[in-house]
Amino acid sequence: MTARRTAALLILAAVLANLGFTALGSIFNYPDVLDEPAGSVLADFRDHQGAVSTWFAVLAFSAALLAPIAIGVGRLSAQRAMRIAVPVGIAAAVVQVIGLLRWPILVPGYASDAASADATVAADGRDAFTTASDILGTAIGETLGYLLTAAWTVLVVIALGRGFAGRWFPVLGGLSAGLVFLGVFSPLDLPVIDTANFFGYVLWSIWLIAFGVVLLRRERRSATAGSGAAELQGAS
Repeated sequence: MTARRTAALLILAAVLANLGFTALGSIFNYPDVLDEPAGSVLADFRDHQGAVSTWFAVLAFSAALLAPIAIGVGRLSAQRAMRIAVPVGIAAAVVQVIGLLRWPILVPGYASDAASADATVAADGRDAFTTASDILGTAIGETLGYLLTAAWTVLVVIALGRGFAGRWFPVLGGLSAGLVFLGVFSPLDLPVIDTANFFGYVLWSIWLIAFGVVLLRRERRSATAGSGAAELQGAS
């Protein structure tokens, strides 16, 4: 994981996450659709099953990128906070992937059962979907995902500080982490929490992209300086 590859993954993860979220909002009315009864959610899923499954897979892929990102970013500092940040970032990727992949892997089966003419099978499909949503979605993918993502961001900010890219780096990172963390309280059904969490992820995406750009610029300056030093050495 070179700095250039880490930068590319930072930018790619943010872009894919926003593309996936935007597409699902348009096609599936996500995440508001989750407030509807299980039967309605599964019916909407069946209507656009291919597209919805594909975009959730894209979201899962973007979340999975946090694992190699955490490893690459971990090489930027030897601080204790950064050593902790690496496994925290990997864990954040794992729990989010688990939560998101239930859509393309498990939900098609639940949706099929929910459409069954057999009332018992249909009820079992709806109940299984609700259980998976509560455990894999809310508890693991969302609650743990919010907590670990926020923790990774704060640890990176502590390890790199303002000296890495200026005051904006810890300010934007810390603010986005705080708003993302508020998502832990989403089960309380307070509208302000979901709104704050949404804007937190928008700011976090901007922070990721800016982080990647800074890494690319630092890499370019390092390469230029190395080339200049080699030319001077050759001339001497």
